[in-house]
Amino acid sequence: MHPNSNIQMSGKYTFTMIKPDAVRAGNIGNILAMINNAGFRIVAMKYTKLSKEQAGKFYEIHAARPFYGELVDFMSSGPIVAAILEKDNAVADFRTLIGATNPADAAEGTIRKLYAANVGENAVHGSDSDDNAAIEGNFFFSGLERF
Repeated sequence: MHPNSNIQMSGKYTFTMIKPDAVRAGNIGNILAMINNAGFRIVAMKYTKLSKEQAGKFYEIHAARPFYGELVDFMSSGPIVAAILEKDNAVADFRTLIGATNPADAAEGTIRKLYAANVGENAVHGSDSDDNAAIEGNFFFSGLERF
C-alpha cells in the first residue's frame, strides 16, 4: 500500500491528541500510562507541533462555530502528541476514559478530570466516531508509521 493512502480504521481504532496544555504541564507520561492501563495499544504516535494552517484544517468541521479561532490558536500554541490507539470498541471506550469535554462535568478518575484546566484547554482530543477516527488518523500518519 502506498504510504500516503488513506487507511480505514473501523471499530478497533481511535485517534487522540494530547493537547498543548497537557504537554506544557508535563502530563504526557501520566496520560500515556492511563491509556496503556486502560488496555489500549499504541499503533502510531508522534510528538509534533501544528501550524495555524494545519490546526485550521484539522478542525475545519468547526469552522462556523464561534470558538473556532480560539481553538486553532490554542492547538497551534505548542507541541502535541498525536496517536492512533487500538482496542475493541475503541472510540466509545476512549471517550469514557477521557471524560466529558468540560472537565467540571467529567467523571472522577478520567483524564480530563485529572489533567484538564477548562472546557477550552481540556488536555486531550478523542475521536467521536469510527469515521472521524479514520479521517483524523490519516491526517497525521501514513501507513508506514503504523505498527
